[in-house]
Amino acid sequence: MDPETRLSDFLKANNLELPPPPKVIGLYKPAIIVGNLCYTSGHLPIRSDGTLFQGSVGGKVDQETGYLAARQSGLAILATLKSQLGSLNRVQQVVKLLGMVNCIDGYASQPAVVNGCSELFKLIFGDDAGVGARSAVGVNSLPLDVTVEIEGVFLIQ
Repeated sequence: MDPETRLSDFLKANNLELPPPPKVIGLYKPAIIVGNLCYTSGHLPIRSDGTLFQGSVGGKVDQETGYLAARQSGLAILATLKSQLGSLNRVQQVVKLLGMVNCIDGYASQPAVVNGCSELFKLIFGDDAGVGARSAVGVNSLPLDVTVEIEGVFLIQ
């Protein structure tokens, strides 16, 4: 099964919609292609209705909600990839993800939160191609008080 079909099945099974590609607010591009690599800018956890997952994990947000926020950031990245590439089927490999988790001091389970995105990409792109290198860090603030921000690098054809 190809990534486009897997994504469609996932969205239907979870009663979700792919959000529209995020609007650029600032001086940057949502994605840039250099050779056979596509670099995505940091993506926020925006839902299809335009609302955001907001708040600090370990504070007013629990770990499960943080996980869902990371998954939503992953869906926003997929929307950008589809917009930029025309099809997710052009993605050959997730190369690298950087997940930043808005969390309280002392919170140390950032990788469990970022798994929301990582597990989505594994499901969409496959057990090997969907898993790349990754960093998951905690920060004390993110734009618009969002729960997570995630960026990625993808090998494309």
